[in-house]
Amino acid sequence: MKETNKALFFKSLKFFSYTLVLMFAAPVLIYEAFKNQGHPFYWPVLILGLLTAVAAIGMGFYSIRLIIRSIFEK
Repeated sequence: MKETNKALFFKSLKFFSYTLVLMFAAPVLIYEAFKNQGHPFYWPVLILGLLTAVAAIGMGFYSIRLIIRSIFEK
């Protein structure tokens, strides 16, 4: 049985923690933007929320990729 690359595994857990923060921050930012549609910062907050959501999805895939590499590669 192959040994797990522990350094890469812990790196993937670090990225998962960032992903979790982004996964909670994105809906909050989007909700706050839609709640304050008359405010001058409506568009910047909405764009920031959407970018945060895309970043959360991308980092989630990257984290899963790192875990798979740490388990199955040499």
